[in-house]
Amino acid sequence: MRHAQSPLWSECALRCATSFQARRFVRFHGLCPESIVSRHRIAPRQFLATLPLFADLSPEQLDLLAQATIELHVPRGRVVVERGESCSGLHTVIYGDVKLSIVSSEGEEKVVELIGPGQSFGEAPLFMERPYMTQAETLADSMLLHISKHAIHAQIERNPGFSRRLLASMSRRLHGLISDVESYTLRSGSQRIVSYLLKDDPPQGAQVTLAARKKMIASRLSLSPEYFSRVLHDMARRGMVGIAGRSITILDIERLRAYEG
Repeated sequence: MRHAQSPLWSECALRCATSFQARRFVRFHGLCPESIVSRHRIAPRQFLATLPLFADLSPEQLDLLAQATIELHVPRGRVVVERGESCSGLHTVIYGDVKLSIVSSEGEEKVVELIGPGQSFGEAPLFMERPYMTQAETLADSMLLHISKHAIHAQIERNPGFSRRLLASMSRRLHGLISDVESYTLRSGSQRIVSYLLKDDPPQGAQVTLAARKKMIASRLSLSPEYFSRVLHDMARRGMVGIAGRSITILDIERLRAYEG
């Protein structure tokens, strides 16, 4: 039995809507061709060539991937894939942001990961031949490229460098999840917030832009939104950071590193 698909597909734009590949994609997701919104066609090969994951591919290999690529323009707040949905390929983000999360039957949400430009999602269900374990939802108007799993599998067979990059991507994600478990079990809430602000080693005076709303970041860190905001404002009151919307200025990095709440 096929899982119900998200309402996204009725409003997103699919590249080359009249091509065989796009028609097959539309049929798979149970759509009528009339529900597709046509947009100006792009050259997906140019976008693929800029992504680190595909840096080792030759022009000919990029052309093959491009032929199996569908362009998605997704409005903010739309579900790209549902938890439990079968995986038909790999998604990469060209611009915008995507939230991977798990929603309980009571409606409570746990943000697992935030995916930004140049990053991808769907590797695990793609290779394990299992449904998605998380829901993917856009946090901003986004452009995604969907690459069919058959094209990905073909490149793995032909290109060892591509295989290594995929393994590296999945290893980084696994390392990040292990770091999360360590943080949740061994660090206090305030220490998690400090680690988040300093994860990219910003210098004194640098501005750190929150990747999403504070509520999303709090869920990512397994904290309540109220606690997250309270700690940030306490840091600001003590002169460690400056806060302007989602922009956090590091004013005293040494005191911030030692902050215990």
